[in-house]
Amino acid sequence: MALAKARDKIRNAETERRQGAEPDALRVIPVEDKRTLDSFIRLPWRIYQDDPSWVPPLILERREHLSPKANPYFRHAEAQLWLAFRSERPVGRISAQIDRAALDQHQDATGHFGFLEAEDDGEVFAKLLETAEAWLCERGMAQVRGPFSFSINDESGLLIEGFDRPPSLMMGHARPYYAARLEACGYRKVKDLVAYDYDIAKEPLPASARALIERLEKDPRVTLRRLDKARFAAELDAVLAVFNDAWSRNWGFVPFTPEEIAKAAKDLKPLIEADFVAIAEVDGEAAAFAIALPNLNEAIADLNGALLPFGWAKLLYRLKFGKIKTGRMPLMGVRRKYHGTPWGAALAYAVIGRVQQAMKRRGYRGGELSWILEDNVSTRRIIESTGAVAYKTYRIYEKALS
Repeated sequence: MALAKARDKIRNAETERRQGAEPDALRVIPVEDKRTLDSFIRLPWRIYQDDPSWVPPLILERREHLSPKANPYFRHAEAQLWLAFRSERPVGRISAQIDRAALDQHQDATGHFGFLEAEDDGEVFAKLLETAEAWLCERGMAQVRGPFSFSINDESGLLIEGFDRPPSLMMGHARPYYAARLEACGYRKVKDLVAYDYDIAKEPLPASARALIERLEKDPRVTLRRLDKARFAAELDAVLAVFNDAWSRNWGFVPFTPEEIAKAAKDLKPLIEADFVAIAEVDGEAAAFAIALPNLNEAIADLNGALLPFGWAKLLYRLKFGKIKTGRMPLMGVRRKYHGTPWGAALAYAVIGRVQQAMKRRGYRGGELSWILEDNVSTRRIIESTGAVAYKTYRIYEKALS
């Protein structure tokens, strides 16, 4: 009944627009051409125009991410984007998406929403969410969860704590009023994701962790090494195989597809430093890994989303000559068979410690370890024992579609 009413509201709004509704009436339209796609991408510039913590994304990268031809996510998913307007002024945006890989993994009839941005206007939030919910309901979804832009392997969660610091690479930002507006529309917390801030100048690991690593390194079956960039594709396959195994029982997990792995290899290769990837092998099998990336957001913050005419030169210079002083560790994993064992903790400490020492040698001041599920107690204890401090929280919301 509620969704039928929501669909009626959407149809009525479109009818009013066609019949010449008052100039300030709210309308929501699908993104169907280059003009509306450009408006969708550029809307955050209006929402965050006076927010010093917001980092303008690269427009070229956003276009590619949203493109069904360029983004392998669309090989196993479908999505729709919408813009909200008052008169001719864009005031909000949203996506709805159905990921068949997520449905296969969890069998829960759950659709997703993402890319949510809007002015502080309850009507705008309600209309955008009703539109996305109706689209998902028409396709058989029983509940909606998000924000994911597009998937849990992309930007995930709504920032609810930590607005005073710019987001790190591949992490989101939001206005403080977003959470209240979502909750007013019936959305409730399902899970929090935690981001940790790390001071590279601190002693990297506690004495107990160093003792574990020393014992590990003395074991002839164990090899600790950096990435071999000459075998980049094979190395990335091995790392992501560990990731898919290590995270397979985590809440919300969706494995990377071969196409997504290939795309990640292409996109990330220019950013990855060999010393910023630590791999631990046991009897020749990759058993654990950690990856850190330069915080690209630090390098692009003043480019205003543009790589032309001089953005490329600035970005390449900053990457090549060490102008970036912070990083992010987006991926770390230990094979499940070592979970809950002293070896599991030792392997985790070993790869994290190797990467942090490499960052320190390169003159990095700090980094972010993210994200970690709030109830992943064992990993959070390891991270906190290194001196890292939780400084941002991202929330996943959900709502029943009935």
